[in-house]
Amino acid sequence: MEHQSTETRTPRPLYSREHIAVIPDRCGGKAHVAGHRIKVRHIAAWHDRLGKSPDEIVAEHPGLTLADVYAALAYYYDHREEIDADMRSDAEFAAGLKAKSPPSLLLQRLT
Repeated sequence: MEHQSTETRTPRPLYSREHIAVIPDRCGGKAHVAGHRIKVRHIAAWHDRLGKSPDEIVAEHPGLTLADVYAALAYYYDHREEIDADMRSDAEFAAGLKAKSPPSLLLQRLT
């Protein structure tokens, strides 16, 4: 009979490269820049939707390197369908919450 260890170990990433990691208990299990809480989807949105260049993203987030940003963009383009579906799902969830929420007291007072 084999002995099963009870020691706690850091979970192994399901997907890992030098710059990108996917770890079940970090960042909701979503792809993120290794060593950071910045998800690949954030970098993709800043680049594709806000039109920011990789240099601009690094300037706004000094902990990132150009290699991190390019790796995140490469991961995004390799997994675009999945990540875009995830972003749509989150946007729909947020819209549903907003529709169910009463108007802000501040907005009511201002109008």
